[in-house]
Amino acid sequence: MECRLGCAACCIAPSISEPIPGMPAGKPAGVPCVQLDDAGLCRLFGDPSRPATCLGFQAEAAICGTNKQQALATLIELEQITSSLLE
Repeated sequence: MECRLGCAACCIAPSISEPIPGMPAGKPAGVPCVQLDDAGLCRLFGDPSRPATCLGFQAEAAICGTNKQQALATLIELEQITSSLLE
């Protein structure tokens, strides 16, 4: 599956615990990454400073669904499940 350009659900819903340029403490869940441009595209795409978490994410139908709203809902649910396991 190819990413839907401008979706950015994976850049909004999950937390990222590693530093991101412009977000040295990482990114909390539900907060858009500062590296998203106005079109919902990553300014760090292809840049070596892009976090490993972002590099490792691969679009797949089970996560991304058929639209941005489904992707956000799934990623929010997964974030809640995984964060509750860490408590």
